[in-house]
Amino acid sequence: MALTSYGTKIDLRPLAQRERHPLIFNTFRSLDAGESVELINDHDARPLLEQFRAEWPGRFAWDELQAGPEVWRVRIVKLAAHGDGRCCGSCGGA
Repeated sequence: MALTSYGTKIDLRPLAQRERHPLIFNTFRSLDAGESVELINDHDARPLLEQFRAEWPGRFAWDELQAGPEVWRVRIVKLAAHGDGRCCGSCGGA
């Protein structure tokens, strides 16, 4: 895991499959609003996206940076929650 000017960057490729999602979720939980984590992977992260949608609806932004065929990169930004007095930006102010 590396800290970059854009946030945390994690190369998941050398990690065992069972270690990847816990590391990603723990890293995301540790982020403050507006901070991001960039993931570098050896496969499409669509299943991970669905897990994020289920766990943190409206609390993240997903930016696909590279889509294969050998390397996939995605940036996940933690959005502000309504509880802190700011709009999350994805609900239209609802």
